Amino acid sequence: MTCTGCETKLSRTLAILPSVSRLKTSLVLSRAEFELDSSLGSVTEVIKHLEKTTEFKCEQITNRGSTLDLICTGDATNLVKGDWPQGVIEVKYLGKRTVRVDFDPKVVGSRDLVQKGWSNPMELAPPSADHSLKSGAKHVRNMGLITLISILLTIPVLVLAWAPLPNKKQNEVTFGAISLAFATVIQIFIAGPFYPKALKALVFSRVIEMDLLIVLSTSAAYVFSVVAFGYLVRDQPLATGEFFETSTLLVTLIMVGRFVAAAARQKAVESISIRSLQSSSATLISPGDGAIEQNIDSRLLQYGDVFKVGPESCVPTDGTVITGASEVDESMLTGESNPVEKSEGSSVIAGSVNGSGVLTVRLTRIPGDNTISTIANMVDEAKLSKPKIQELADRIATFFVPIIISITVIVFCIWLAIGIAVQKKPASEATVQAITYAISVLIVSCPCAIGLAVPMVIVVATGVAAEKGVIFKSANAIEIAWKTSHVVFDKTGTLTQGKLRVARSEYLDTENDGKSLLLGLIADSKHPIAVAVAKHLEDEGVAAEVVHEPKNLVGRGIEGTSAGRTLRAGNSRWLDLGDDPLVKSILAQEHTAFCFTIDGEILAVFGLEDSLRSDAISTIAQLKAKDITIHVLSGDDDGAVSAVTTQLGIPAANVRSRCTPADKQKYVKELLDNPTSSKKPVVMFCGDGTNDAVALAQASIGVHMNEGTHVAKSAADIVLMRPTLAGVLVAIAVSQKSIHRIGFNFGWSFVYNVFAILLAAGAFVHARIPPEYAGLGELVSVLPVIAVGVTLKVATIKTG
Repeated sequence: MTCTGCETKLSRTLAILPSVSRLKTSLVLSRAEFELDSSLGSVTEVIKHLEKTTEFKCEQITNRGSTLDLICTGDATNLVKGDWPQGVIEVKYLGKRTVRVDFDPKVVGSRDLVQKGWSNPMELAPPSADHSLKSGAKHVRNMGLITLISILLTIPVLVLAWAPLPNKKQNEVTFGAISLAFATVIQIFIAGPFYPKALKALVFSRVIEMDLLIVLSTSAAYVFSVVAFGYLVRDQPLATGEFFETSTLLVTLIMVGRFVAAAARQKAVESISIRSLQSSSATLISPGDGAIEQNIDSRLLQYGDVFKVGPESCVPTDGTVITGASEVDESMLTGESNPVEKSEGSSVIAGSVNGSGVLTVRLTRIPGDNTISTIANMVDEAKLSKPKIQELADRIATFFVPIIISITVIVFCIWLAIGIAVQKKPASEATVQAITYAISVLIVSCPCAIGLAVPMVIVVATGVAAEKGVIFKSANAIEIAWKTSHVVFDKTGTLTQGKLRVARSEYLDTENDGKSLLLGLIADSKHPIAVAVAKHLEDEGVAAEVVHEPKNLVGRGIEGTSAGRTLRAGNSRWLDLGDDPLVKSILAQEHTAFCFTIDGEILAVFGLEDSLRSDAISTIAQLKAKDITIHVLSGDDDGAVSAVTTQLGIPAANVRSRCTPADKQKYVKELLDNPTSSKKPVVMFCGDGTNDAVALAQASIGVHMNEGTHVAKSAADIVLMRPTLAGVLVAIAVSQKSIHRIGFNFGWSFVYNVFAILLAAGAFVHARIPPEYAGLGELVSVLPVIAVGVTLKVATIKTG
C-alpha cells in the first residue's frame, strides 16, 4: 500500500461484505483487522474477493494459541490431512515439508509437541520474523527487483536518445525501433500492474487513486511516442519527434520513488519493533537430582520449565526467581536506567538483561504470551487505530486525484491555446507541448505524503513511547494528550507506592480468635490494604481460619461468613464506625483506618501508612509548570489523603477523600462539563485499581499504572509499564512532538504540491519540470514525511 487511496480502496472493498464488521486498517503496516461472521462467509472467500477487486496480495495472520513452524520427514500435505495430536488447533501447509501448527500450550507443550506429538520425527523450522515485518521486507525486495529491471531497461533508451552517437540521423528509425521495444517491455511488465489496480479501484471501490494518474501520464507519453514513431517510419516525422525516454524514465523514477519510500517505511517500522527484544535461546534445567542443563530454542519452552539465566544474558521469557541473586537491566521495556535487584521470589521479564549473577527461574509465561508479546499486541492495536485528524487527511486525499485531473485538463487547454494563439505553433506541435505539460502535472502531484502524514508519525510514536515504558492503546490518546488541562490522580498505588504497612494495631478481641478469622477473610484479596494487614497478621504467627465465600465489595471492603456469623473488614464509613473513639484516634494520626467486625461488633482496628513515590513531587511540579491543574481523588480517609496532598502542594479545593467509584466518575465528568476557558477541557485520570475503572473510562485519557488490575488496564487509553509517575510526562511529551510533526507533514504536503504543480504547469516562465523527471515527485514529497516521523525516535523526550 502506497497512499491513502490504497487504504480507502481496501476499506471500501471489505466494508461491502456483510460478513465483515469492526474493520480497522493501517496504511503503514499494510494490514487490515476485522471481525468475521462465519455464517455469512469464510476467511478464504474474503481474501479471494479482496484480491480479485483490488489486485492486492493477501496473507492471513493467525493468532490462535501458540504457533510453531515445523519441518516433517514426509510430505507436509499428508500431515495436514492426517490426525493431529491433542491440543493442536490447526495445521497449515507452508511448503513441501513445512507446516505451521497452532496449538493450546496449556494442553500440550511446544517441546512435547515436537518430540512426542507426531508419529514421525519433527524438527523445529528456522525462526521466522514478525509477520508484519516479514511481509513488508518481502514487498521491499520485490519492489527493489522490479525497480532494478526498470533501470536496466531504461538506460539503453536514454543512451539512444541523449548520447552523441555517430550517424544518429541516418539510424533514427533503427534507434527508434530499439527504444520502442524497451519502452513497450517497461510499459507492459513494469507499468502494466498499475492498469488493473487503477481500473478495479474505480469500478469496484469508486476510488480515483494515484495509480490512475500514473496510468494516464505514462500511457499518454507512450502512446504519443508510438504514434510519432509511426509517422517517422512513414517518412513524415513530427516536429517534436518521439520521446520514448519520457515514458521509460517516468516509469523508472516512479518505481525508484516507491521503492525508496517503501524501504524507508519498512526501516521505520523495524526500528520500533518490540518483538525483536525476544531472546532466541534459553538454558533449560532438566528436573531431577542431576539438574542437567540444555541449551534450546526459546520457542520450545513450556509450562513447568525451569531455566537458567547466566551473566550478561537475556531473559528468554517471564518467570519467578527460585535461586540466585543478581541485578537485571529492564530499561529496554520499562525505561528505568538503573538495574533492578533480583533474588528468590522476584519476577523477571522477557527481554531484560541479567547482570553479573546467575539466576534460576521458574517459567510463568511462555515466549508467545509474555510481557514482550503483550506490549507488542497493545502497540499494534494503537497502530491500527486512527486519530480524528486522520479523517481530515482522508477527506483531502479523496478529493486530491479528481482535482489534479481537473487541473491537468485546464493546463492542457491553456497550453494548447497559448501554443496556437500566442506562440503561433502548428496545431500538432502545440498539442504535443500541451501534452508534455499535462503529463508533468499529472505525475508530479502526489497524495502519498498526505496519506502518510499521520500514520507514519503514529507508528513511530507508539514504538518510541513503548521503549520508554509507556503504551498508547489508541492513536486518539496520542492526538489529544498534549492538550491535557487537568490531571486527576488516585492516591494509593499511584501517587504513593501502594506498599502499605501497619503502623498501629488495636485488638478488642480478648480470646484472640478474631485474628484467625480476619486473616481467613482477607487472605485472598489483592487490595493493597488487605495485603498489608494480612502480611502483618502472618508476621505475628496467626493461622488463617476458613471463611465461607468472602466477597470483595468495591470501595467498601470484604464480607464473608463463619459459623453463621457475618464477618466484615473494610473502611470505617462502610462499617459506620466514624464516631468510634479508637477509629478517631487512628484517623487523627493521619493513618488509613481498616476495621474488622463480627456481627456488627468491632474487634480490631488497624492504622496504615504509605510513602510517596520517589518521583511524585518532581512530576507534580513539572505538570504545574505546564499550567496543568492537579487533582487528587481517593477512597482513603481524610487525614491520610491530606498528609499526601500537603507534601505535593495540591490545594484542598482540588482534593476529595472517601470517594466511591461513582464519586470519582462524577468528579471527572464535572471537570469535562465545566470549561475554565474557551478551550474544551482535556482530563487525564491516572489510577491503578478496579475502583478506578469507571473514572478511567470517563476521562478524556485514562492512564493505568501497571501494578494495578486487568479491569483498570482494559479501561485505560495509556498503560505505564514502569510504575513511576514520569510516564505521564513521557505521554504528554510524545504527544506534543508527534502533533508538531504531523503539522509539519501537512504543511510540507501542501507546499510541495502547490509549488510542484505550478512548476510542472509552466506557471514560472524560465523554470519547469520536464515530464520525464516528474516521476521524482513521489520521492521528493514522501521522504521528508518519513524522515520527520523517524526523527521522533531520536528526539529528546524530557521526563524530569
